[in-house]
Amino acid sequence: MKTENEIKQDVVILFAGDSGDGIQLTGTQFTNTAAMYGNDISTFPNFPAEIRAPQGTLPGVSGFQLHFGSVEIFTPGDIADVLVVMNAAALKANIKQLKPGGTIIANTDGFDPKNLKLAKYPEGVNPLKDGSLEQFRLIEVDVTKLTRNALSGSGLGTKETDRSKNMFVLGLVCWMYNRSLDPTIEFLKEQFRKRPELSETNEKVLRAGYAYGDTTETPMTRYEVKAAQLEPGNYRGIMGNQATAMGLIAAAKKSGLTLFYGTYPITPASDILHELSKHKNFGVKTFQAEDEIAAVTASIGASFGGNLGVTASSGPGIALKGEAIGLAVMLELPLVICNIQRGGPSTGLPTKTEQADLLQVMYGRNGECPVPVVAAKSPGDCFETVFEAARIAVEHMTPVFFLSDGYIANGAEPWKYPVAADLPAINVRFAKNELKEGEKFLPYKRDERLVRAWAIPGTKGLEHRVGGIEKEAETGNVSYDPDNHELMVKTRAAKVANIADSISLQALDNGPQKGKLLVLGWGSTYGAIKTAVREVIAEGGDVAHAHLRYINPFPKNLGELLNSYEKVLIPEMNNGQLIRLIRDQYLVDAKPFNKIKGIPFTSGELKTKIYELLK
Repeated sequence: MKTENEIKQDVVILFAGDSGDGIQLTGTQFTNTAAMYGNDISTFPNFPAEIRAPQGTLPGVSGFQLHFGSVEIFTPGDIADVLVVMNAAALKANIKQLKPGGTIIANTDGFDPKNLKLAKYPEGVNPLKDGSLEQFRLIEVDVTKLTRNALSGSGLGTKETDRSKNMFVLGLVCWMYNRSLDPTIEFLKEQFRKRPELSETNEKVLRAGYAYGDTTETPMTRYEVKAAQLEPGNYRGIMGNQATAMGLIAAAKKSGLTLFYGTYPITPASDILHELSKHKNFGVKTFQAEDEIAAVTASIGASFGGNLGVTASSGPGIALKGEAIGLAVMLELPLVICNIQRGGPSTGLPTKTEQADLLQVMYGRNGECPVPVVAAKSPGDCFETVFEAARIAVEHMTPVFFLSDGYIANGAEPWKYPVAADLPAINVRFAKNELKEGEKFLPYKRDERLVRAWAIPGTKGLEHRVGGIEKEAETGNVSYDPDNHELMVKTRAAKVANIADSISLQALDNGPQKGKLLVLGWGSTYGAIKTAVREVIAEGGDVAHAHLRYINPFPKNLGELLNSYEKVLIPEMNNGQLIRLIRDQYLVDAKPFNKIKGIPFTSGELKTKIYELLK
């Protein structure tokens, strides 16, 4: 066998197959291995909404795209260098994602007449045989047969044996990229510590895949991707929902409060509950309620009792929580509400990403009901952003929305985790009984920021009334007085507006301080915008990039920044929501660029749009 060797700066691999083929596990394990080698990484898992989607069909295809390299990585990649497909449907669904000249590794067993028919290829057509893939480098491997051979005599049935096919593929890809099998072997031992026989069989298939690369007569290229020059520090690979959970724990510890997390399962937010439930050692209390309303009201009750109350959902669940969020606004209690966005409306696209809930979190409640909004830009950034959401909630006595989405929640990147001592303090102001004889406690008496103190039930002398009916200024008693209602509405709005005094000014991510074009983004568009803007600047284009974390209120200097450019472009994975807020508040004729396909922007799409506006 002739084996070529090639050094690459970065590589994009797309694994694809049935949702039961273990594609997500394969991608995750290779990601973890690449991270241990010091590569910079960005991933994009993409899977069906059904728990067990129809096998062999296009709707049942599960994918995992991984971009890793020795250079800075900000996106999972526009197109793949290598496409690994377990069946015909996986090839058909993803072939457009492979660059010309790219490599296809195909499991030939997945291209039998039955699979070809399920993938809706015309009768008698097999893409592996008809020459339609000539522009690519095709490597045909009968993964199913080789997996069965590796486990011959193991005593496992055919069905159980075939479940290990993904390990054969993982072993082969590890061989291609000179990666050790040790991280995966350690994972298997931990995963199957109560059933060591399964660990042994999966390891056997993993090693068989690696050995196939060494022994096959098919000419194959081996690649070397060196470690990236990351900022010195301690790193780990992290997904967005994991970082969110850790940020909430850190906020609870820095504030000295007990974290109470009330939730109801929903894709793609459920993993926050799964992660938090592992950390009872930090005093975390997790509560899976019977529905969304019970989840949020339990969290409000926890906040009323002096805890850091947190709830989470996606768009459909946030809609159900709307009235209770209004109650928290009226009570003026701290509450962190995590909205991990997905495609909508209604049930929409449960496993696909979208930024379509911004106007919902801004305005989706009855009455005048302002709530601060912050948005994370990447998986690692979820830690800092949700920590900041908790700080604002506690220090300003208000519910706060934290926005993420499916792309961020399930994506992964290297994360330099902080030292606890370096995290900012979160200052809690509990009300104290300092009343003079004859004085009554005023629960809605405010400081210079219009923030009331946090009165804990059971504190002698601090008895007060709470509820959803309008409050009388200072006393908190029920009031139907028209002038008082207007005063309280204006006061609650001013309290949220005053938060702008305690947040950082808007900075540029890249580009000149003034010029022809500013690309203004929020949320998970960050990586694609950053990549596109960097490339255009390198080619001589007059463009800059700013990315918003604070959306309500906006940073105090945002208007000045916007007016420093001739044009403003706002890319969003929705039909135009941030742009409405920007046009309304700053009267800037910003230009929209919208994508509503359940998949992220590519940097190439944005680069084309930037050049269109620069002309």
